[in-house]
Amino acid sequence: MPLYKIAALPTSQLIEGYTAQFIHTASATYSHVTVAAGAHLPLHQHIHEQVSYVISGEFELTVDGVAHRLVAGQVFVIPSNTPHSGLAITDCFLLDVFTPRREDYVAKGGVEI
Repeated sequence: MPLYKIAALPTSQLIEGYTAQFIHTASATYSHVTVAAGAHLPLHQHIHEQVSYVISGEFELTVDGVAHRLVAGQVFVIPSNTPHSGLAITDCFLLDVFTPRREDYVAKGGVEI
């Protein structure tokens, strides 16, 4: 069974203020995201179900027009094709899990298992 250290994975800038490290399996993408305080994630949607876990910091996630203030230890599930956006209130470290795996993120690099 492969063992990986997140800090050793290659990084990819998603958008300004959002840097990610990826692990891709056959069925999911695990995106470890470092977010700078004040960085905004524009409104978007995708076919993937997304489970967002705040590991550290405070993040405002707006899903289907409703803002949710998330802190370390909280998890939010975003259904497939649901509009969402975000704002880092503080520096954050997030884990976003996407199913099915995000082929657009596979193209950005990371580790394929």
